[in-house]
Amino acid sequence: MSDHDDEATRDEFGDAVNMTASELERWLDTDESKEVGQKTDGHESTGHASGRHIVRILKKKQGDYTDDDHAHMRKVVGYVARHSKQRPEGDVTDTHWRWSLMNWGNDPLK
Repeated sequence: MSDHDDEATRDEFGDAVNMTASELERWLDTDESKEVGQKTDGHESTGHASGRHIVRILKKKQGDYTDDDHAHMRKVVGYVARHSKQRPEGDVTDTHWRWSLMNWGNDPLK
């Protein structure tokens, strides 16, 4: 990837992730956060693990991002874009749809 591609990735990630590292950490500690998402063999859900990676990214300086961080940023951008299009009707405050997005660092009510 070129530096331009990485810059575009960081910009898109910044648009998709609207929770701070501390907000996301607090959210990931909740029962609601742990309740949603696709789990393999009863382990942590994909989204919950993603949230932990997002927290690590948000706490880093931009110059310290790895190729893996940039790849995860692209994954987050794609997930948030796809999942956002599936917004259910009505109040989404206490829905699994919102909670899943929040595991990926996006609170659609912000």
